[in-house]
Amino acid sequence: MKNISIIGAGNMGAALAVGLSDAGYAVRISNRSVSKLERLRLKGGIVTTLSNTEVIDDADLLVIAVQPSSLADVVDEIGPRINYNHTIVASLLPEESMADLEKRFAAFNKAPMIARVMPNTAVAVGESMTFICLNEYSEAYSTEISRVFETVGKVEVIKESIFPSVMMLCSCGLAYAFRYIRAASEGGVCTGLEADDACRYVCQTLRGAAEMIERFRLHPEAAVDTVTTPGGITVRGLVAMEKAGFSPSVIAGLTVKSRSHE
Repeated sequence: MKNISIIGAGNMGAALAVGLSDAGYAVRISNRSVSKLERLRLKGGIVTTLSNTEVIDDADLLVIAVQPSSLADVVDEIGPRINYNHTIVASLLPEESMADLEKRFAAFNKAPMIARVMPNTAVAVGESMTFICLNEYSEAYSTEISRVFETVGKVEVIKESIFPSVMMLCSCGLAYAFRYIRAASEGGVCTGLEADDACRYVCQTLRGAAEMIERFRLHPEAAVDTVTTPGGITVRGLVAMEKAGFSPSVIAGLTVKSRSHE
């Protein structure tokens, strides 16, 4: 699996194109906006086009990364042109189920190879947490598809039933992590640090925290205990954060229902 095509150069599509190109894949990407394609073309190594049909030929993996409102038109355009015996169609649309996708492509092929893929924009730096769900026709290619996304981070093949949960935790969760970095950096500025320095310090602190938990297989609360001392400033800081609603706020953000479940 060498030829990757992407339809849609928004935040996710563009990040994926950059990450996979850096990993050595032949990447083609289409988009209706010239400006979004220009930044990718200038990077080099990525073939860009305004035509969705131009990226289909010989694609091993065709990634659809468009807005939900554009999906029907895109499927109508590319559906008749896909080689369903060769190309696996992967959707990045968060609320489009496998059954929905199969129904959309059924008019063109009764047994399309379909995958739902949920990376996050850290694919651009090779540190995504990506989840993959496959239909019965694409299951045989599970290892190959996983290898593609393993070049831009870590991968789990999962059951579709937990897709909403992992999306909130790891795709939306990236934004939540950014917001923590912002808040922590602002706290650092309040104590007298320069903004850029505070941000760098927080980023490295989070790298260290994640590495400690993974390497030593620590429960997060056990890891907290390795940092705090009785009556110390760390535990007092934690108590102050909890009084302000830190943990409940995080849990509330992760358990917001999607529009499709309201």
